[in-house]
Amino acid sequence: MVQLARIKLTSSNLEKLQGVCTEIKGITEKTGVKVRGPLPLPTKKLRITTRKAPSGQGTHTFDHWQMRIHRRLIDLDADDRTMRQLLKLKVPEDVFIEVNLSH
Repeated sequence: MVQLARIKLTSSNLEKLQGVCTEIKGITEKTGVKVRGPLPLPTKKLRITTRKAPSGQGTHTFDHWQMRIHRRLIDLDADDRTMRQLLKLKVPEDVFIEVNLSH
């Protein structure tokens, strides 16, 4: 029975996230492992609205701030060689990786 690995990538920086996804795809192509993904998951949008005037007086103008959190999901067949190469992968600070192994 082949063990499956589900890799969940999360980042607020889309370029770095896409770079890590292409590196993982490159590793799986070199080792010949069957891979599904990267599947884009819904983007979380964290929004904050604040008043421009510090005292609350004056015109009613607002600043709108937004942070987007992008997520990707990759499923692959986990063999020893592929997983060893994935663990050696250089990952930027603002990209978070979660790996789940299952049967």
